[in-house]
Amino acid sequence: MTKRIATLICCLLLGANLSTGAYARELMVGGQAVGIQAATAGVLVAGLTKVDTGGSSFSPAESAGIKKGDLIVALGDKNVNTAAELIDAVAALDGRNVDLTLRREDRTLRINVQPIRSREGQWMMGMWLRDAVTGIGTLTFCDPESGIYGALGHGISNGEGSSELPLSGGCITEAEIVDITPGTAGQPGELNGCADVGRVLGSIEGNTDHGIYGQAYGALGSRIIETGEIAPGPAVILSTISGRTPMEYEVEINRVYQDAEGKHVMLTVTDPRLCERTGGIVQGMSGSPIIQDGKLVGAVTHVFVNDPTRGYGVAIENMLDAAE
Repeated sequence: MTKRIATLICCLLLGANLSTGAYARELMVGGQAVGIQAATAGVLVAGLTKVDTGGSSFSPAESAGIKKGDLIVALGDKNVNTAAELIDAVAALDGRNVDLTLRREDRTLRINVQPIRSREGQWMMGMWLRDAVTGIGTLTFCDPESGIYGALGHGISNGEGSSELPLSGGCITEAEIVDITPGTAGQPGELNGCADVGRVLGSIEGNTDHGIYGQAYGALGSRIIETGEIAPGPAVILSTISGRTPMEYEVEINRVYQDAEGKHVMLTVTDPRLCERTGGIVQGMSGSPIIQDGKLVGAVTHVFVNDPTRGYGVAIENMLDAAE
């Protein structure tokens, strides 16, 4: 009996030490650049500006407490989805004050604003507005069984803070990288690309702190590999920095750590080719798969502003959890 109990305890301990690598999945690995086209679930305040009335200049929105990054979802009792709808609704007020319902981080606020008439005779609140998001990112993976893809490794935010921007839909498209703005200390670089809006690759159905997700309309990725557990040591990232073809570049995983949002890593670009072309990690490379010992273990997410050769990444298990 004692021997049997000892054997059972040993089995339980081994089970407790099983890592996510024991539950490896086979995924199509990405690395190609994709265009991102998404509509916001409301109207984003992209900035505040003063309205020239002919005798003075004033921003009613700023005075009322509206901030850059706020998402306006309703004017009075009317929902608004586009900038044009909001502009028309403000014009129809004919100068009357109104409550704007907006989202700021995790809060919903109602703020009363009094429009003013511009020099040209238009009723305005003094805001720059956006109702869509466009850009270039990198595909991380696609599940060949479900067709679910993941990209970016981080969410699309409002640019003010870390909250993810609510989206009402969108798509990813084919894209081509045509130029590079290299990163330097204090100045993040950027991949400059052209999205082919006529070549839609999939829908955007989720915007989370670990990436964007949706349904692919066909096979995406270059080859099938298993997922694995990320660890300190040498690895490669798969990125497209020219044209449409991904290439592997050497990196070093310096640290793996767990925080409230999941498992993350710090990494350093060690490949002289990438350092020469881009300076390291640049905008547009977010989502670049991290491959270690032949397995997909994570994705690049951010760059150190003061050192473009260094950056952050997210473990693949967090991206897969967010995609479910």
